[in-house]
Amino acid sequence: MENTPRANRVHIGIYGKCNSGKSSLINAITGQQTAVVSELPGTTTDPVTKSMEVPGLGAVTFIDTAGFDDDSELGERRLEQTRKAVDRTDIALVVYGAGDSDTEDEWVRMFGQRNIPVVAVLNKIDAIADRGALVERMRRRTGMEPVAVSARTGEGIDALIRRLGELGRGAADEATITGDLVSQGDVVMLVMPQDAQAPKGRLILPQVQTIRELLDKQCIVVSCTPDGMEGALRSLAAAPKLIITDSQAFAAVSRLTPAESLLTSFSVLFANYKGDIDSFVAGSAAIDRLTEQSRVLIAEACTHAPATEDIGRVKIPNLLRKRVGQGLRIDVVGGTDFPEDLTPYDLVIHCGACMFNRRHVLSRLARAEAQGVPMTNYGITIARLTGILDRVVYPKSR
Repeated sequence: MENTPRANRVHIGIYGKCNSGKSSLINAITGQQTAVVSELPGTTTDPVTKSMEVPGLGAVTFIDTAGFDDDSELGERRLEQTRKAVDRTDIALVVYGAGDSDTEDEWVRMFGQRNIPVVAVLNKIDAIADRGALVERMRRRTGMEPVAVSARTGEGIDALIRRLGELGRGAADEATITGDLVSQGDVVMLVMPQDAQAPKGRLILPQVQTIRELLDKQCIVVSCTPDGMEGALRSLAAAPKLIITDSQAFAAVSRLTPAESLLTSFSVLFANYKGDIDSFVAGSAAIDRLTEQSRVLIAEACTHAPATEDIGRVKIPNLLRKRVGQGLRIDVVGGTDFPEDLTPYDLVIHCGACMFNRRHVLSRLARAEAQGVPMTNYGITIARLTGILDRVVYPKSR
């Protein structure tokens, strides 16, 4: 479980006021000193993530956030980071104390409006004389059954873990990367350029995850580079069922792909696995409307030093400017940086998001849609720009 990529884990966010016992609660759930605990307000600053395995729940990532009521000099900045953590939260724990109500209630309602499963947790019950009355008031205010716990004594922690397990089974995504495109015994060819973005001795994460899934499906996996694709095809008795390539090699690989083989890319597959592929395909139509006065945002899930062959910072901008003109303005953001206001942009192009959980990608897509800004994906963009989008396949919509 410790080897499960963070992006594939259920993300559990812990929210509440300063000193409501959020960090102590994480320690009680995990059974170890996962988060720093202090009586001083504001001990938790930026959201802290910790990947763990919880019995009955499996591989999860806890997000310990700063308090709602942090009134320190950096309080507003910390609260902004807490708001950003909501975008990647699959399950929210809102921690109440004996005197808490209004602010916590607002966050409970906010999570409900965003369709994020939420658990209202009454902490420190060992110090509350009339816990029954307080639980009843919480039940009336929130419309849900709160879980009463004591992080100090461990009372109620098992019940909380059971509740998380119930919600976790619903939050865990059972979809696969390749979906219905292949089945047992199918031959799948992976065409993988080995350039500056694929460090020597390693494969990038989408390639590794796809290979592992295909092996789990008992497919026959054939791997090659674009230069070796012709030879690899000649070595096969029949054309492969599916060819998966890196998006940057789409044009060259498409020319060599047999008519009877399906063609896609890792980025296209992850656009479906992590987001809404139909929305990304529809959003790519905005490419045809771009002019030299347009502005495009390219968003990467990971942060890294730009390489000379970088697909998001070099290759896609070059393709766009070749189509539209050199005056096209392109901004690039990485990691958790993503503008609240997207309206200055005519198009958002997102990477495959192998480093994000699906909730995070969908939250960005929802923000773009709410502001009327089309959003698409690296692989879909390159397929449209190279004129092969009609040939590219992806699993049925989820």
